Amino acid sequence: MKDRIEDIGSLSWPLMQNNVSRNDLDCLIEFLKQDDPILTQSSNVIAFEEEWSKWLGIKHSVYVNSGSSANLISLAVLKELNGLGEIIVPPLTWVSDIASVLQNGFTPVFADINPKNLCMDEKEIMKKISTKTKAVFLTYAQGFNGLTDNLLTHLAEKNIPLIEDVCESHGATHNGKKLGSYGLISNFSFYYAHHMTTIEGGMVCTNNENIYQKLRMFRSHGMVREISDESLKAEFLKNTNQLNPEFIFAFPAYNVRNTEIGAIIGRNQLKRINENIEKRILNNKLFLENLDPAIFRTDLNLKGSSNYAFNFILKEPNFIKRDLIEAKLKKASVEFRRGSAGGGNQLRQPYLSHLIKNKEWEKYPQVEHIHHFGWYVGNYPSLEQEKILKLCKLLNQS
Repeated sequence: MKDRIEDIGSLSWPLMQNNVSRNDLDCLIEFLKQDDPILTQSSNVIAFEEEWSKWLGIKHSVYVNSGSSANLISLAVLKELNGLGEIIVPPLTWVSDIASVLQNGFTPVFADINPKNLCMDEKEIMKKISTKTKAVFLTYAQGFNGLTDNLLTHLAEKNIPLIEDVCESHGATHNGKKLGSYGLISNFSFYYAHHMTTIEGGMVCTNNENIYQKLRMFRSHGMVREISDESLKAEFLKNTNQLNPEFIFAFPAYNVRNTEIGAIIGRNQLKRINENIEKRILNNKLFLENLDPAIFRTDLNLKGSSNYAFNFILKEPNFIKRDLIEAKLKKASVEFRRGSAGGGNQLRQPYLSHLIKNKEWEKYPQVEHIHHFGWYVGNYPSLEQEKILKLCKLLNQS
């Protein structure tokens, strides 16, 4: 066994690869050659928002400084519209989803995941819905499609809004339509390892005009001058004659704007996003097809998925095998993360200790299995098939 592992050698496989290309940098340099370039939010941000909306198939987008900020102002606007209550969230997600719920004064209610796609199970969601439910905040973990027609119908019947976290899942689809175009609000991240990047950045998307205008204000200190609808702006201004119209703050909001620099990179990256998504999809398919189904779960539902990472999960709980796999990965210089999205079961994290009873996490067995026996490694467009097959060989020797 030892000799076979040494034959594979070092794979030199980092968790993330910088998505900013030489062409992206050249476009940025060309912009910076101007005598007096505007670097703060300006015309390129507007153009990026319009181009992103067209790609996604929705009406409105608001560019912000991170996916976490997208979460934050989405929930702030929801609170402004619908008041406080409960938000159904997954225990397997990035911290900012749950943090945004807490920061806005909502109560998180957790629902276990579907092991086939790592997203909240529709049956678990439905069991948790109550008269206090203000929204379902669905994370498409690691690029999987967790949406179902049944869930959409049920939420519509109950008049419960869907908030979509598509931060790790650009280009994933349901019924041929992009995720992020179904919910009342959807959030994206442009962190540098995701499907496309603006170095740091995020986008909030909606088809609702009222929400769009509020998002614009919440992005920029709550300022009324950020409203792009002149009739709506006039409504805000009519009873404020003692105030400078350039400095009217409708909400105690935030400054989460982004820059022209990020928007220029984003606009250029958007030109090749479809090609890069297709490469990632093919990479992930090859990876799962060559894992040993006797050791790993290989029956993940890939329909509509757009996976930015390779997920591999032990079929059976086995701590000895887990530690052996991690030792082999380290020896082969393969960077990995155990626990999949966000490091596993968020219910175990210190920031929730004031809300969660001791061992409450044990009530979510599907997430618990991922927490202990699931990993991901980086998936990027430049990966060679031979390298993917070597990784599978290494894992199958476990």
